[in-house]
Amino acid sequence: MAGQIPDLHAEVRTGTGKGAARQARRDGMVPGIVFGGDNDPLPINIPFNALMKRLNQGRFKSTLFNLKVDEAEDVRVICRDVQRDVVKDLPTHFDLLRLRRTTQINLFIHVEFLNEETCPGLKRGGVLTIVRPDVELKVTAGDIPEKIVVDLAGLDIGDTITISSVDLPAGAKPTIDRDFVIANISAPSGLRSEDAAEDEEDAAEAETEETAEE
Repeated sequence: MAGQIPDLHAEVRTGTGKGAARQARRDGMVPGIVFGGDNDPLPINIPFNALMKRLNQGRFKSTLFNLKVDEAEDVRVICRDVQRDVVKDLPTHFDLLRLRRTTQINLFIHVEFLNEETCPGLKRGGVLTIVRPDVELKVTAGDIPEKIVVDLAGLDIGDTITISSVDLPAGAKPTIDRDFVIANISAPSGLRSEDAAEDEEDAAEAETEETAEE
């Protein structure tokens, strides 16, 4: 289960329709609607600055939130749409979907790397290059993993960690249908430079031999 689902604070919007929405924007709020589940749609407002902060953090539409509205019971939601002004590109409205515990959703899960201090490749001076610090998985709302764990023990320079080599949490599946790279252990820049120089020398020697034979 996820260690911490971020809270999203909102307030109930009194009145519906375009007039109430326009008033909310004049008051520095962004109007939205919460739908789905067994309850009726709920019109809400979120402060403009608070919503912009969330949007600027990225992946707003693939993050599970714990919606807190006034004195109502907390509910888990995920964003399904953010409407923006066509000129200013600022949010003007948003849609949130209520989730049941059995609902399947796509979320980005953080990747944690273990045993860096004992990894043979890193001890030899190799560099851990992280291609995907987060991996998008299909999970159930009631059983969201806190992280994906990658064990670096036994890995050497030149080794690559792909999604198929990682033990995923029970019930979780990657959304990408191919064996993509999560990270790799590459040679240090000095060693790469030496290898490149040796390759150039080998190529030069081979060209000299070919010229001599001609």
